[in-house]
Amino acid sequence: MKLSQSGMQDRKQWEEAGYGLFTFDRKKVAKNTKENPAWIHFGSGNIFRAYPANIVQKLLNKGEMETGLIVAEGYDYEIIEKINRPHDDYTVLVTFQADGSIEKSVIGSIVESLALDAENQKDYCRLKEIFCRDSLQMASFTITEKGYSLTDGAGNTLSVIEEDFKNGPGKPKSYIGKVTSLLYARYRDKKRPIAMVSMDNCSHNGDRLFAAVAAFAEKWVENQKAEAGFLEYIQDKTKVSFPWTMIDKITPRPDAYVEELLKKDGLENAEPLITGKNTYAAPFVNAEECEYLVIEDAFPNKRPPLEKEGVIFTTRNTVDKVEKMKVCTCLNPLHTALAIFGCLLGYQLVSKEMKDPELKKLAEEIGYREGLPVVINPGVLDPEEFLDAVLKIRLPNPFMPDAPQRIATDTSQKLAVRFGETIKAYAASDSLDVKDLKKIPLVFAGWLRYLTGVDDHGNSFPLSPDPLLDTVRPYVTDLTPGREADELRPVLSNEKIFGLDLYEAGLADAVCGYFSEMSKGPGSVRATLKKYCR
Repeated sequence: MKLSQSGMQDRKQWEEAGYGLFTFDRKKVAKNTKENPAWIHFGSGNIFRAYPANIVQKLLNKGEMETGLIVAEGYDYEIIEKINRPHDDYTVLVTFQADGSIEKSVIGSIVESLALDAENQKDYCRLKEIFCRDSLQMASFTITEKGYSLTDGAGNTLSVIEEDFKNGPGKPKSYIGKVTSLLYARYRDKKRPIAMVSMDNCSHNGDRLFAAVAAFAEKWVENQKAEAGFLEYIQDKTKVSFPWTMIDKITPRPDAYVEELLKKDGLENAEPLITGKNTYAAPFVNAEECEYLVIEDAFPNKRPPLEKEGVIFTTRNTVDKVEKMKVCTCLNPLHTALAIFGCLLGYQLVSKEMKDPELKKLAEEIGYREGLPVVINPGVLDPEEFLDAVLKIRLPNPFMPDAPQRIATDTSQKLAVRFGETIKAYAASDSLDVKDLKKIPLVFAGWLRYLTGVDDHGNSFPLSPDPLLDTVRPYVTDLTPGREADELRPVLSNEKIFGLDLYEAGLADAVCGYFSEMSKGPGSVRATLKKYCR
């Protein structure tokens, strides 16, 4: 079986192999999409292909939509060149059910893929053409938290951003610079309305996207590289909106077990590849069954009927509550804690960590004891029920091949949101005391211990990619025993990492104490966990 337009002609062989197939006329949908695109997505990663693309597929099958998805990749063009286009933009979705059953389907809702590359004249002109269409209702994003950053770890504007500020919208090189140039093309072509919808796991993601885009608009106007009205266009919510969202679906990197499963079915060329930018990509994506998507209903050019497939449209205030519930308390902090200690203790699967008494206890206490007290019930999802599902069903799911090493990527960019917001809530409370937080400081200490690159058995291990590794690691690897509180001060007082100064918050001493205990030699990480997670 070949995952391609020609390979899909023999539907019978796919159905006999147990694959669910789309029922819409893909050629007609592709034609409609080319002429009247409604939705373009930036970031051709796993969560996009496993969730938004599947939602659109279901709506197309029901006749609720007439156009499919266009995907643009602005960071790693090899994904488009070596995954999307060779397979005619088809994806195999493998869903792991909690009962152990596996559901396989072919996703055909993505009908066009493009490189967001200003040097690629053909693709870039096509992207500008798409952005100038009246029909375009939304551009969505899953480009990771660091995709919105315009500065380095020290707060200095990145050189590529400075260059784009100076040169204007002609041929920008940075991700947000390229996106903003497309918006500028839409502005110049009748100032058409659009929703710019970030679906990344970061607090107030719409504001982060707006701030990054607005920074470019301001500089380009200031440097006379763009018309003055462009900034007003970006700031006018009736023209360009930046809704807040919360998305939740665990989509691990393509798993070897799934690859073999698909090969046994007869699928050809199912092998994953590692790109030159170290992206692990494949023509298939594996994911859990559970999924949530909550979006602020702010669409100046109307929107697709996603609510007919379970998407919750609501107010910004409600999205804020849902996002804080998930990102700051009920899932992401637990994921990060398990990632850090999973790497230190040699685990390869999160599900196996949930069988570890100390790690299970750590996750439960971060969620139930330290997190839930500051969660505001958003109304559309119940926090305790959500947390119960995470701890009792989702994370322990033995059929989900999710690795702590994947989750540990970019940890420095996640701590401020995933833990810092809880600390701030405690500090602002009249009934809660920051010093009652015991497990969150333990996670911070675990991260510092992780940064040494030596596991609890005394063996070195590769650290997951993180933009602050070179900045932070020297403070950890060159420590003088007994002087942790002094020598770690530049790290622990860094508000960009933790969301606040841990010395001012009164938690730095606890972090240093835990770190010292975990740094005594082989076995000290486990001993510390046994001591505090009984």
